[in-house]
Amino acid sequence: MWTQKELRLTARPRGFHLISDEILRQLPELENYKIGLMNILLKHTSASLTINENADPTVRKDFESFFNHAVPEDEPYYLHNDEGSDDLPAHLKASILGASLNIPITNGQLNMGIWQGIYLCEHRNHGGSRSLVITLQGDTF
Repeated sequence: MWTQKELRLTARPRGFHLISDEILRQLPELENYKIGLMNILLKHTSASLTINENADPTVRKDFESFFNHAVPEDEPYYLHNDEGSDDLPAHLKASILGASLNIPITNGQLNMGIWQGIYLCEHRNHGGSRSLVITLQGDTF
C-alpha cells in the first residue's frame, strides 16, 4: 500500500524546531500501516530536516549556535547574497543536514527512539511556511 500527501507546516523563526506532533496530527493514515517506511521530503533549499533529542530544548539552541558558528554569515567570498546575508549560509546548512528522512513504521506508529523527534531546521530569518511531501509505503492491517 502507498499513501502520499503534502503537508504545510506552521511558519517558524530561525532555529531548530520539533515538528513530530504537527506531522502526526496531519497524518491519520499512519495508523493503517502494520509495517513500512515513511519518507519525508522538505520542498525547500534553505531549511532542512533531522532527527535528534526531543526532551531538552537546550539541544536545539546548541544546534543553532553550532551551525551559526560553523557556517557564518557575511563571508567575503560568498557570491550568492541577493536575498540577504542569511541566504547562502541557509543553503549550505540545508545541504549539510539534508532535505529528507526515512523512518520505519511499526503497528501504526513511527518506530523511533523514546528521546528522538523530527526537527525542522529553519535556516532563514524569515523562512515562512514550509511544505513537506510525506510518502508512506508498507503493509496495512
